[in-house]
Amino acid sequence: MSNPLESWGEEQRSAFLYRACADAEAGTARADLFRRLAGEAEAQAAIWRAQLTASGKPAPPPFVPDARTRLVAKLVQVLGPRRLRGVLAAMKVRGMAIYSKREPGGHSAPIAGGVEHRHRGLGGGGNLRAAVFGVNDGLVSNASLIFGVMGANPDVAVVLLTGVAGLTAGAFAMAAGEFVSVRSQRELFEYQIGLEREELAEYPDAEAQELALIYKAKGLSGSEAQRVAKQLVADPEHALDTLAREELGLNPDELGSPWGAAISSLLSFAVGAAIPLLPFALGAGAHALPIAVLLTAVALFAIGATLSLFTGRGAMVSGLRMLLLGGLAGAVTFSVGKLFGVTLA
Repeated sequence: MSNPLESWGEEQRSAFLYRACADAEAGTARADLFRRLAGEAEAQAAIWRAQLTASGKPAPPPFVPDARTRLVAKLVQVLGPRRLRGVLAAMKVRGMAIYSKREPGGHSAPIAGGVEHRHRGLGGGGNLRAAVFGVNDGLVSNASLIFGVMGANPDVAVVLLTGVAGLTAGAFAMAAGEFVSVRSQRELFEYQIGLEREELAEYPDAEAQELALIYKAKGLSGSEAQRVAKQLVADPEHALDTLAREELGLNPDELGSPWGAAISSLLSFAVGAAIPLLPFALGAGAHALPIAVLLTAVALFAIGATLSLFTGRGAMVSGLRMLLLGGLAGAVTFSVGKLFGVTLA
């Protein structure tokens, strides 16, 4: 079980942040939800306080938010709860699911993991989308690096060494970043679901009331919201899954494997980074640069066209846009390399 003093502090902190969210959402229905959730958090804090005094321990002093809590509250005032929903969920502020378009009890993508990565996909095509982005990152970054060095020093050996170093460093950096990202998301879920499991066992009626408030804010009538919430809380394991989705905005089905994400990112980045490096590695000599440019251009267009599957835009437009952006990056780095190569020479 949780330490009653720690649990009291967490509920007080949640109440403080709920009121900050309510102030930021003043004049909207969400403000009323956050004020009600603040009241629920304070009621649960009172339960923990009573447990402390009942066990003969001194009552906690008046709550004073720590520096992190005050900083988040200030950011909420400036940026609004929607933009900070990941941070708020990590600090046990519930109700972030109201910013998503999901039905009560529905299973949509997570809106609060604190660490959502731009490569993480949406829906069933997420792995393919992440792989395409990984290939694109490797392609653009290593091609730009190779072209920049080629502009400064046309020595094929130097360019080859640079390209291999860029591929290796970039691939392992991507892998490390994905591992930390997914591992952090899993740790957040494990911590939050542990707290929810304890609270569900300690005061299920209060948990049902919080769920009912969220469902009411999402459009259900008061009686219907109460009925759905009580029905869900009656099944503890189902209730835990629902609480994670509806109160915390976490989706247990979207957590993934840290090692799987790391290996996938490493391989996809390496594949993209190898494309502009191939002509130099295969000994194309004086023709290596134009061949690398051609291969990079074809790959950029293909990646852009593939991404159109996820955006609904035309493949031609998407491919040409990616080609333009990647080509611009390569041209700038080649020009910078040429400039500095002349200066240093």
